[in-house]
Amino acid sequence: MSSHIKHGVLARLLAGTALAAVAGAASAADLRNEADVAIAPVTTPGADPVEIAPAGDPNPYQVDDIIVVGSGETRSVSTLTPSNLDVLPPGTSLQKALNFLPGVSAQSIDALGVNEQSLTLQVRGFNTTHLGYTLDGMPLGDGAYNNYNGLTISRALISENLGRADLATGIAGLGIASTSNLGGALIYTSRDPSRSFGVSASQGVGSENSQRTFLRLDTGEHRGFSAYLSGQYSKQDLFVDQGDYKTSYGRQLNGKLKYEFERGAITAFVDLSRTNQADDAYLSKDMLNRLGWDWAGYAPDWQAYLDRAYCTVTGPTAPGKCVSATSPQKNSDVTFTNGQILRNDDLYYIAADYALTDNLSVRGQVYSHKNKGAGNNFITGWSTQGTATTADDLPVQIRDTRYTIDRTGVLGSVSWEFGVHHIQAGFWLEENTSSAARYLRTNVTGPFSLAHYLSGRPDKAQWVQETDWETRQFYIQDTVSLFDDALTVDFGFKSTYAKSDARAVDGVALTPPPASSQFASGSLTAEDNFLPEIGVHWQVAPGHELYASYAENMAMFQGGFKLGPQSVSQAVWDLQGKHLKPETSKSFDAGYRYVSGPLQVSLAAYHVKFNDRLLQYNPCPTNQQQNPGCGNSFHNAGSVTSTGVELGVLWKPAPWLTWYNSASYSDTTYDNDLNWCTGATCVIKATAGKQQVDTPKEMFSSVVTANWGGLSASLMGKYTGERFYTYTNDQGFGGYTTFDLGVSYDLGEIGAPGAKFAVNVTNLTDKRYASNFDGSVFAPDDATGSIVVFHASAPRQIFATLSYDF
Repeated sequence: MSSHIKHGVLARLLAGTALAAVAGAASAADLRNEADVAIAPVTTPGADPVEIAPAGDPNPYQVDDIIVVGSGETRSVSTLTPSNLDVLPPGTSLQKALNFLPGVSAQSIDALGVNEQSLTLQVRGFNTTHLGYTLDGMPLGDGAYNNYNGLTISRALISENLGRADLATGIAGLGIASTSNLGGALIYTSRDPSRSFGVSASQGVGSENSQRTFLRLDTGEHRGFSAYLSGQYSKQDLFVDQGDYKTSYGRQLNGKLKYEFERGAITAFVDLSRTNQADDAYLSKDMLNRLGWDWAGYAPDWQAYLDRAYCTVTGPTAPGKCVSATSPQKNSDVTFTNGQILRNDDLYYIAADYALTDNLSVRGQVYSHKNKGAGNNFITGWSTQGTATTADDLPVQIRDTRYTIDRTGVLGSVSWEFGVHHIQAGFWLEENTSSAARYLRTNVTGPFSLAHYLSGRPDKAQWVQETDWETRQFYIQDTVSLFDDALTVDFGFKSTYAKSDARAVDGVALTPPPASSQFASGSLTAEDNFLPEIGVHWQVAPGHELYASYAENMAMFQGGFKLGPQSVSQAVWDLQGKHLKPETSKSFDAGYRYVSGPLQVSLAAYHVKFNDRLLQYNPCPTNQQQNPGCGNSFHNAGSVTSTGVELGVLWKPAPWLTWYNSASYSDTTYDNDLNWCTGATCVIKATAGKQQVDTPKEMFSSVVTANWGGLSASLMGKYTGERFYTYTNDQGFGGYTTFDLGVSYDLGEIGAPGAKFAVNVTNLTDKRYASNFDGSVFAPDDATGSIVVFHASAPRQIFATLSYDF
């Protein structure tokens, strides 16, 4: 293509450092063994191909495996590559690793960012579920906890198998397979097999009895075939004050096979993931003041838990056995554990790329994803053991929540170049059946580990719902290159159709759900046949470029038992369902990039209108039972306007030293006052002009990386500004700063070629802060600080890893 952009000046700018991105796209080259990789153009969905400069250039400010600024892009794109992960412990979630990029707030309660319930993302005022996610073009869903249409990147891809991650921070390309990308998308690309035989292995240990083992075998290239098989095993205890039943486990396999022939390639990928996570307590401000950051369950002290549980249930023997919690505890604070999260995923795809002519190419991909999930926890409630006597009754039940996903899909695209035009068109079709169910077991006799799928039929069902999803998406785009490629213009549109048919079913319990707590049956459709996108890029002078883009997007209605508007009672659904509108956004993005030797600058500005935002009201605390009886309801609640600027500066004053800084400011406010109704009473809450919940206005990050001989060290600091969890901004948490340190030494310097020893320290200064918020319990105000809404941050933790590459 005539508009290929070469980046020779960018070559070795960040080789081997912890930071390799300001805004752009990264090479799909084999980063582990770059000498064996054929350099070839690679593409990001919705973007032009980028050519990789040849290896061996003596310029100390060049790398052949990293593109820092995506010259030629008509929108803001930030890139994460494997070298970015050096400052964080191996196995860290790729999503959490994005936290240093401009405008990004990635939160998690655990140091590695793999805990499902606490992993959240904020980008330019849009939260986790308003972004899109793909892996090698295959959709990963909307990133929600209790997901109904996908899975997190941690369960889809082992971090060592990352090729690159492109974050479209404002406008995603038209070809992104997503119906949730109101505010951009994360485009993950897995690493290709090496062309040479190789073995990679690592063993890590660290704080909270953490262990992690990783192994990968590359076959090398043989007559066009190459493949790798890799696996990991990990375990780690909770950092909170809980003596037992606190261990998380993870097992995962990735395999990739590629066959390259004269005019194309066939790729197959498999991911088998089994996660089993001990969960942490959500806290309120009141609980924090009384109990501290590390409040957790009573386990293994079962009798003390029973004593408190008798105080909060109604049962024939309860009054005489109640032993109230001692101050500063309250009976409502007490749990035995905070539950166990289980997820099994089987993910596959086969993709084929073929060049019909020099100017015409096609791509096809089919995929399948099956998920089985559960959330188990001890809760207060009366267990009778199914006997007539009250002697064996206990004030404890087991809450058994179950999930399934069964989705298949196909993607196809065609790319045609003629004259100054580059035409791209494609489609995405998906069929998905998901389910969610809440069961209660009233035969509890004593404590045991909940870290497994529970067998046998539950006693009661609260609600059971199955949903069929149908998704159809088509797009077409033309990129025009003018004036010797100094000016490029791309324009096109997509058509999106997403329908969900939910139905209430009886489930498998001995007693089916009562009407008072059963979820609704009903259908929702989100459809728009013309969602336009246009972008302009102008190469003003060598090293200087400007860009601007505009896009409109629509999100399908969410599913899941906590987030979707069908997770309500039938009565509520009959009143509100037909009035709901899908959320939409209109985004404008503009910026300037400068690249000159050791200095790179990226400046971006944006203005976004988020319309018909869907507001959830759920008065039940997140640590209590979830059902329609809580008053769960959904309403379109006006619009949000977001205006902001982002700056990234990368400076390499010497070949061995790199310094990156980013800053962002986001004024993201509600446009309307909120008509807040509880029952028959409605009150106007003064929310117009207030900062959106969980959206910091200011963020700053800085990463310094030094390489000297075999020694490498990286220090990353991040300031996150004030965040609110109430719509009127009467409650929130102030800004905080954290630091992460990574130090490694190449043991080849002392006679052990291929070996490396690394030490990583997360939260170096042991700063405690509120990490992620639970978006399902946001409310207009919280004068008493009683809303159970946040997770506590992890304290300082230390990890050591010995790795070997052959």
